[in-house]
Amino acid sequence: MISTDHDNLPSLPAGLYDEKYFLSSCEGFDEFNSTSGVQLSLRLQKSLEYANIESGMKVLDIGSGRGEIISACSKLGADAYGIDYAAAAVNISRLSEENNSQVSLADAKDLPFPHNCFDRILILDVVEHLFPWELQRALQQVYRVLKQDGLIIIHTAPNAWYDLYAYPFVRLFRIMLGQGRSYPANPRALNVAVNLEVHVNEQSALSMWLHLRKSGFSSKVWLDTPPQNRNGSAWLSGIRKLLFGAPPFRWFFQREVFAVAWRKTKS
Repeated sequence: MISTDHDNLPSLPAGLYDEKYFLSSCEGFDEFNSTSGVQLSLRLQKSLEYANIESGMKVLDIGSGRGEIISACSKLGADAYGIDYAAAAVNISRLSEENNSQVSLADAKDLPFPHNCFDRILILDVVEHLFPWELQRALQQVYRVLKQDGLIIIHTAPNAWYDLYAYPFVRLFRIMLGQGRSYPANPRALNVAVNLEVHVNEQSALSMWLHLRKSGFSSKVWLDTPPQNRNGSAWLSGIRKLLFGAPPFRWFFQREVFAVAWRKTKS
């Protein structure tokens, strides 16, 4: 199900992202459903903290989904806007009265805003859904609408190096423990099967840094992993600590990629 409407280049159709996707698969859906969007998932909380949003700032959330990030930014005193190219996302967002006029149906590759407009731009759990050519055009648009002293905050998962290099060993280990059914051959199907259809461009920390550099940004990019909260033997806990905490292992076993970026200073 791949659309090729833009210069015969691949693009996922917006129809893949229906109400069911946003309420049962999209990052943070548990917290959204149980608290009506008041509580954010840990990933989204961290991303918002890194943004360091202050009252009076103008903020754009690209791929705003259900709209809880827009609401959270508004509560911090920001003038917050969101865009999403899925009509289902816009409809869900507009159920919140405070988001009703702040969310637009639009494409990240053609942002409907003037130059040098935003202090902060959030791109959370979006990058992995964009083909490389789309990511490049989206970052060009972000560069255009971001203020000279503004910041962009990115979260994307999973770390591509985990899928490519670490996951085969993890899966083999789980098969040996008799848990293979929970670890499909294709890591995109791990935990959320719909990701087989909608994940097309996972990033490593290095590739994310290179994309930002190519698009005119300086950046800080790092890896993280949500708390495991697993009980087990001391030796297994020791192995996890090594794999997730010590380089070079952590470059492959950490699951999430975060980035904070800003426009390069012209020499």
